Amino acid sequence: MSRPETPDSHEASAAPVPGAADATPGTAQTPPDDAPAASARPSATRSDDAAAAPPAATVPEPIKVLIAAAFVIALGYGLVAPVLPQFAASFGVGVAASSAVISAFALCRLLFAPASGAVVNRFGERPTYLVGLVVVALSSAATAFAQNYWQLLVFRGLGGIGSTMFTVSAMGLIVRLAPRTMRGRVSGYYATSFLLGGILGPVLGGFLAGLGMHAPFLIYAGALFVAVLVVWARLKDETLGARRAGAAQPPMRVRDALDAGAYRAALASSFSTGWTAMGVRVALVPLLAAQVVGEGPAVAGLALALFAVGNAAALTVTGRLTDRMGRKPLVLTGLLVCGLATIGVGFSTSVVAFAVLSLLSGVGSGTLNPGQQAAVADVIGPDRAGGKVLSRYQMCADAGQILGPVLAGALADAAGFGWAFGVSGALMLLAALAWLPVRETLPEAAQSETRQPRAGGTVGR
Repeated sequence: MSRPETPDSHEASAAPVPGAADATPGTAQTPPDDAPAASARPSATRSDDAAAAPPAATVPEPIKVLIAAAFVIALGYGLVAPVLPQFAASFGVGVAASSAVISAFALCRLLFAPASGAVVNRFGERPTYLVGLVVVALSSAATAFAQNYWQLLVFRGLGGIGSTMFTVSAMGLIVRLAPRTMRGRVSGYYATSFLLGGILGPVLGGFLAGLGMHAPFLIYAGALFVAVLVVWARLKDETLGARRAGAAQPPMRVRDALDAGAYRAALASSFSTGWTAMGVRVALVPLLAAQVVGEGPAVAGLALALFAVGNAAALTVTGRLTDRMGRKPLVLTGLLVCGLATIGVGFSTSVVAFAVLSLLSGVGSGTLNPGQQAAVADVIGPDRAGGKVLSRYQMCADAGQILGPVLAGALADAAGFGWAFGVSGALMLLAALAWLPVRETLPEAAQSETRQPRAGGTVGR
């Protein structure tokens, strides 16, 4: 999903994939890594079996609505992203201050993420999702009418609060609604939707350039309100599962999730992906193209586009493979490919090598995201609120996206681009090491169900 691996990430981060508060009496404990697979909670097994009931080839209708909404959100973000730095500069501030407007959004996402998890657990995924979209829409509309730089900074930062609300709640909905036999596939669809919206948004924004710098923000706000209406109308019954049953859904504590090796490894790979694929790639690739490869913005744009192409191409197949082969093999493959390709990018001296390695980086990123997000969903399961667990997962990506450009940029100044991209790629290889001892989270029975429906199976840790 990506999460969103959704949406990246900026507002459309993504990508996504799935809500948790403090423990309540009776909350099931997640078994530690060394616990035998047979000790997995029977209740979680039954819930997963129930979640697997829909035919494997059919994506549940509510998830289709979320995927469509993700496309609209990312499309709108693509409209405003190219204009925002110029809009900030129009108030007479320098490059650093203009860049701070972008950082303010990401920082608010990071700071509000813990609270967003608690909000999801308290009020449910659907209400939180809708409120988050409204907050971002109002923020975007207010940004269009900002009268000075400080108003722009505040209005844009507030949008980050709404962004993390709808990101975490969308991940929660997908965790609970996606059958276990297609969690990887759904994660891939969701991430692809964000990616395509993010690609088409700037193209559409180019045709709207004649309308002025205010128009993209107002159009984005309008698109978000349309998404609010669609989700409100089509997901009326998709509130927190426990509320439908009239009982409190047990929340999953973060400490319980941390008992699962897959969750710990997902935190590491989420941070490294945020650092490398979302942060360093956008911030340093254009500079590398100009200073080392010796080409201008056209080649930088080509490299970024090829990353997106590789990402989209991988997502079309790796989601299904994740549900057939398991989460771990695809995550490991993606981390290795993306990490090694990133290291290679830093030492590129020709346009051809630069372009090919950028494409491979995208393939690696698209390969790891569905499995990573599906593994988190497996750990939580559909019968528990996982808001806080998901918010910590999202925070790792946001933290990487914020720290990566700053620290890698400083390293590039001090020691060169080779070191900056080398360290960034090495972070992904270290995340791969974190995944090596992890038990597969896709039950063997669920792998069989992708070919032939069958009940049973446990969630490995």
